[in-house]
Amino acid sequence: MLLAMMTEEEVILILKRGAEAGCTESLFAFGESPEQDPNFVKRFGEQLNNAGFKTIIEYTKHLCRLSLEYGLLPHVNGGVLSFDELKMLAPLNASMGLMLETTAPISAHKDCPGKNPAARLEMIENAGKLKMPFTTGLLIGIGESRSDWVNSLQAIQRLHDRYGHIQEIILQNYTPNLGQENRILDLRPPTKADMIDVILLTKNTLTPDISIQVAPNLLPPLELIQYGVTDLGGISPVTIDYINPESAWPKIDTLKNLLNSKGYEFKERLPVHPHYVKKGWYGAETKELIEKLADADGYRKTE
Repeated sequence: MLLAMMTEEEVILILKRGAEAGCTESLFAFGESPEQDPNFVKRFGEQLNNAGFKTIIEYTKHLCRLSLEYGLLPHVNGGVLSFDELKMLAPLNASMGLMLETTAPISAHKDCPGKNPAARLEMIENAGKLKMPFTTGLLIGIGESRSDWVNSLQAIQRLHDRYGHIQEIILQNYTPNLGQENRILDLRPPTKADMIDVILLTKNTLTPDISIQVAPNLLPPLELIQYGVTDLGGISPVTIDYINPESAWPKIDTLKNLLNSKGYEFKERLPVHPHYVKKGWYGAETKELIEKLADADGYRKTE
């Protein structure tokens, strides 16, 4: 249930802290369209109107522009957006995202129009038409089957074959928050064996130019890299993981030292992956900042 939105002042405070901490990305996430929430008109809508905006997309566009002013590259993951909404936000984003979750009709998505697989696939396709580097993924343990993993991965690959814009796939294990365990019987956190299985399936289904990501605050990354994981996502030194607030981020230096000690190279990328940096596939208004932040290989420039 959506009860409030962050004010511009609150967002600016986080942007300032992020810039001071050396971050390069600002993630704007609001899940389902807030206009569909029953509390929208009464509470969220009032706040939005008082701030001088009619829609969440207008407000997000404004915040993306502020983000660039503070030296952070925006990445919007705002649920299912129309083609026109994507087109409005694309120039201000280095990349964008939407979790497919699954192509299967599952009880966890009942009465939730924003979770409709066809709508999600359509948005991912529209991002391809705009040549917007895109992050998507599967949510594992929400009532789907192994064959559903295969079908979902194949659907993602088909879109990538056509548009070439899928930069990474997140394999996120369902992790219940406190009090959430028994709400829907089909929701079951996957086992380690499940995650190894889906990682191997992903590696064997998707082309190598699509990175495979797991969340290092939800899973032990060192145990999974050997099976095909190539990306550990964004780790914030400034904010909690608002999606999984009870799972603390690992310390970046600790994670780096652990991986280096096992012979893995730990490199920082931007929210737009290196090969898209070199191709120039990113929002037009992010170009100047990306050229400032990226090295010749498209990774984060080091001092």
